[in-house]
Amino acid sequence: MKTFHGGVHPHGHKDATAEKPIVTLAPPKELIFPLSQHIGAPAVPCVQAGDAVLMGQKIAEAGGFVSATLHSSVSGTVKGIEKRMHPNGTLTDCIIIENDGLDTPIPEVSLPERDFRKLSPKECIDLVQEAGIVGMGGAGFPTHVKLSPPPEATIDYVIVNGAECEPYLTSDYRVMLENSQELLTGLAIMMHIFDLSVGYIAIEDNKPKAIEAMKKAAAEFSGAEIRIVPLKTKYPQGSEKQLINAVTGRKLKPGALPWQAGCIVSNIDTVASIARAVVKHQPVIRRIVTLGGDAMKNPLNYSVRIGTPFSYIVEQSGGFAQPPKKFLMGGPMMGLALSSLDVPTIKSSSAILALSESSAKFEEESPCVRCAKCLYVCPMNLQPNLLDKAARNNDFEALEKLHISDCIECGSCAYICPAKRRQVQQIRVVKGKLRNAKAKGN
Repeated sequence: MKTFHGGVHPHGHKDATAEKPIVTLAPPKELIFPLSQHIGAPAVPCVQAGDAVLMGQKIAEAGGFVSATLHSSVSGTVKGIEKRMHPNGTLTDCIIIENDGLDTPIPEVSLPERDFRKLSPKECIDLVQEAGIVGMGGAGFPTHVKLSPPPEATIDYVIVNGAECEPYLTSDYRVMLENSQELLTGLAIMMHIFDLSVGYIAIEDNKPKAIEAMKKAAAEFSGAEIRIVPLKTKYPQGSEKQLINAVTGRKLKPGALPWQAGCIVSNIDTVASIARAVVKHQPVIRRIVTLGGDAMKNPLNYSVRIGTPFSYIVEQSGGFAQPPKKFLMGGPMMGLALSSLDVPTIKSSSAILALSESSAKFEEESPCVRCAKCLYVCPMNLQPNLLDKAARNNDFEALEKLHISDCIECGSCAYICPAKRRQVQQIRVVKGKLRNAKAKGN
């Protein structure tokens, strides 16, 4: 079974939602659209208070090449542009839209479906850019940028990341089971962009139903050869570099990007969004969200409109089965801890987790016992124990020598540590300090 060096085996906690079909959630009365839902420059509003908008209408332009457009997920009226809390804990500019409950769509969605094979690669990429598609697995990197590597790049592999290795998350799994043809169409579009005859979908072997469903769908899909690659179940198999290594055998040099290894990797929901944008004229206005955790009364997978408050989603699902101790957006290994559920669904909101006291218990750190377990599990062959020490001492010179920039912040080191050292948290904090120091020229 294909895999990579290092990694850990956290409990999956997927049983509560894996076999529950996607439920479409009706949008709330008020929706909140942060202008920063992606890596790069914030989007720039192209509407103002009092404007009437249609479902799917552009409400903010990309603020640069590495940026993404934003579209209203409902029809209604713009109430204003104001500071609201972002899931990352910051106050950020947001467009507030009052939903009229009619879901009046933009005229384009009624146009005939496009045949992407009659479009040039650039036309396909332009449609992806116009639709505001970003990496919806959590990274939020604008997809049109990923699909536009430098001219000297030679792309040999287009890989769909169906690993979904984070505990609790099952949204990608449900898309593979329920929307397989849309997913295959999105992959075929990416293959068309890079003139490839073969595409790949990588799925961990703890998802046999998804593997079987995608193999069957791929066999029936016309016009493209798509191979399903089962992978050994291990975290962080869904990380780009580890996925590339497992599927192709290629290793990325320190600091290298996937295109430099001849590969393009995209998440399941991202690829399905490409199909909707290019073929069906639909921008990104919704995403699949796993509602999970032992404190959640009714764990399930929702199709949620972008801009929907987390508090509304939880309320509509029935609330909590027991008092929640901790909220997360995303999985427990790499997700964001939330101070409140009064934040909106954004394009990278793969999950909302509510964990009880017993699941979110805080354990005190003790001194490093020098067991070297963190070295064995680090998928990037780094020395997390030394990075942790240098991070606590703000030793920037040592951090650079230890290749801190190569750390993918997967959390495997903190997970395996018997002393409960929070290495990855220290590394994340000091990366921010290092960026600020470089920006100031220090």
